[in-house]
Amino acid sequence: MHMFFATQRLLAVFVLLASAAAIAGAQPFGNQLQPGSVVLIRHAQAPGVGDPAAFALNDCKTQRNLNDEGRAQAARIGEFFRQQRVPVDAVWSSQWCRTRETADVAFPGLRVDKAAFNSFFGEPDSAPDQTRAARALLNAWQGTGLLVVVTHQVNITAITGVVPASGEAVVLKREAGQWKVFARVSP
Repeated sequence: MHMFFATQRLLAVFVLLASAAAIAGAQPFGNQLQPGSVVLIRHAQAPGVGDPAAFALNDCKTQRNLNDEGRAQAARIGEFFRQQRVPVDAVWSSQWCRTRETADVAFPGLRVDKAAFNSFFGEPDSAPDQTRAARALLNAWQGTGLLVVVTHQVNITAITGVVPASGEAVVLKREAGQWKVFARVSP
């Protein structure tokens, strides 16, 4: 029993340190949201990991979905973007219900599904091809405002090397024809 509580305390300390490191590495968001940037957002809070065994892409009842805090987090994300007054040209989403709902709550009426940003958590062998397809979409984008992509941790990590928390945003800017991580913002 003593070992269980010691492990729990150690885990709590690790989570606090990881959170502090993420916040310390984040730059102020307002100045980082510049026209032409891409913002990759991990879907808002949806308790659990992966999806249930009976997962079906077109049936939200079989998926891990946003909880009340996740919906509130998505609303805060949308409000934050509206306050920045940087035009959002497009909002792309994976086809998972939790990413769609995050995008719909934060950016009503703007979501367009893009399968290249679907989670490959349960199918890691598809990661290289899917990441190539996602990068090709990002490279082809030529908007003058922001492109917001609501996707999953595995996708963002594959594209950027960053492991985002639920609702966290990773801002990318194009430098010498390549997308580079410019800022991270915790929800």
